[in-house]
Amino acid sequence: MILVLSLLAAVAATAAVPGVRMLTRAAWPEREPNTALWVWQCLVATVLLCCLAALLLSAAAVFDTVRVHLFAPAPEPVAAAYDLTAAPPWTAVVVLLLTGGAAWTVAMLARELYEGRRRRLARRAQLRRRAPELPAGLGAERAERGPLLVLEDEYPDAWLLAGTPPQLVVTTGALRRLTGRQLDSVLAHELGHARARHDWLLHLSAALSFGFPAVPLFAHFHEQTHRLVELAADDTASRRCGHRDAALALIELNAHRGVLSCASPGRLLAHRVRRLLDPPPRLEAVPRSATTVLASLAPLVPLLITFGPGLAALR
Repeated sequence: MILVLSLLAAVAATAAVPGVRMLTRAAWPEREPNTALWVWQCLVATVLLCCLAALLLSAAAVFDTVRVHLFAPAPEPVAAAYDLTAAPPWTAVVVLLLTGGAAWTVAMLARELYEGRRRRLARRAQLRRRAPELPAGLGAERAERGPLLVLEDEYPDAWLLAGTPPQLVVTTGALRRLTGRQLDSVLAHELGHARARHDWLLHLSAALSFGFPAVPLFAHFHEQTHRLVELAADDTASRRCGHRDAALALIELNAHRGVLSCASPGRLLAHRVRRLLDPPPRLEAVPRSATTVLASLAPLVPLLITFGPGLAALR
């Protein structure tokens, strides 16, 4: 069992330190934000699976009840292969730390989901009070594209209110300033968020980052997720309506905030506009597929380490 725990710790440390360093320094995520999002999710899943496997094995070594239930369906040689009865005394400390971490993770996820739902319901109620009825013809014209809520506001703005179903909110200021194609690009951008369930990914990254602020993996995951989901949605909009219209829509919706100026701290928005106007070339299909496959295999490593002794005992 000591060997299995050591290997799990090594895999988790490799994914959390060198893996994160290589991913944050790489240039290709700029060209393939969807692939980069998948790689980040696989890295986080690998670390979490390592922790979960270590918790189960350590608890089985410390508590007879856990061991009986965990290995009840398995033949006797499988349980003997892990040598759980010879666990050192410090295994109890590992169980305590991992149990506390697991409980804290679940609590942070529940808190994030609860707060997100509360904010969403409050915002929906506020919007219903403020929104005027749709102008004649606009509701019928856009009905097939999903729920649309027009909000009386002089400032141009548009955003997606997550939920079931998702609702696109557009201000009258945006309707006056955007052309039809630019409005379509905004709709494509926001629906790209909804179809990819970016809100769930943002909730997960926020919960892990808030719960474990000292863990660089979770901090980078949170930061990069916010950045990459916007780039991915920009790509969706540009493929549908063209890079120029997507960039112009982004400028029109944010110029009044001053976030496109050189002195503005909102560097991501200016970077998104430059990226739309001068799009980087996509990766070739082979390296893109290879990256996706390799990232998908990473979470299998802790599973192979965990089940390896038991499978070897059955041979």
